[in-house]
Amino acid sequence: MTTFSGVFAPVPTPFADDGELDLAAWGENVDRWMGTSLRGLVVLGTNGEAPLVEDDEADRLIAAARERIPPDRVLIAGTGRQSTRSAALASRRAADAGADAVLVRTPSYFKGQLTTAAFIRHYSVVAEASPVPVLLYNFSALTGVTLPVEAVAALASHENIVGLKESGPDLSYVGDLVGLARDDFSVLVGSAPTFFTSLMLGAQGGVMALACVIPDACVRIYELVLAGRYDEARELQRHVTPLAKLVTSIHGIPGLKAALQAIGYVGGPPRQPLEPVGDDAVAQITREIDQLTAVTSDVA
Repeated sequence: MTTFSGVFAPVPTPFADDGELDLAAWGENVDRWMGTSLRGLVVLGTNGEAPLVEDDEADRLIAAARERIPPDRVLIAGTGRQSTRSAALASRRAADAGADAVLVRTPSYFKGQLTTAAFIRHYSVVAEASPVPVLLYNFSALTGVTLPVEAVAALASHENIVGLKESGPDLSYVGDLVGLARDDFSVLVGSAPTFFTSLMLGAQGGVMALACVIPDACVRIYELVLAGRYDEARELQRHVTPLAKLVTSIHGIPGLKAALQAIGYVGGPPRQPLEPVGDDAVAQITREIDQLTAVTSDVA
């Protein structure tokens, strides 16, 4: 069984200026990420602009990534959909295209009807249908719903549900998740500014936008915590947090793409209705990258 621990990069989807997929750039980016110490990649997550990607495009992106990701690295594909049926079908297609696991974002449109029981039924059906392991995905800031801890506790007993990604900064929620699940249930966090603290609480790793830009520094924080070198890990966390905020809460996906462009990846434009960041934001992001590179050059 594939282990879901360590650092994963939730990679952006490159689009050409006309809005079509840029699969050549996709391949180049994946190759470069595979030259780092990342445990694997998450494609078609939030940073992959998954809600803006068509199903046939998603299948092509997963298959193209699989061709370039070696067997000892992990490919996780986002397959969250609003309907249980669509999420189950997307998970089957992702497995057929070569995904090692699927990351299933909570449905959210009919918020008032999404009870604990509804979430348990939804994820149980998807897990039964999926040929590969399922990771739950909670991102309250974007979806407006929170997967109840009670639902996670029930779902963690399903043999095909192997973990959860929590994208918010709520450390009490992370602590509750760590405390309730079986030993082989992975809690992965998506908030890079709280990565160190989450690891100290018992999280098994992270799926963070920052890992797309400075993957080896993120892996280093993880390794330092595992080695018990907490002061060094805390200091490195302090240095990476400003950039983490720039490519998430401040400038979002367009900021992340600008950061990738600044370091030689193909960022490309976001897909509309998202818009690229302006020149001032690009300059701000570039300055922070330069400063951080000088500090973390020994872990690159």
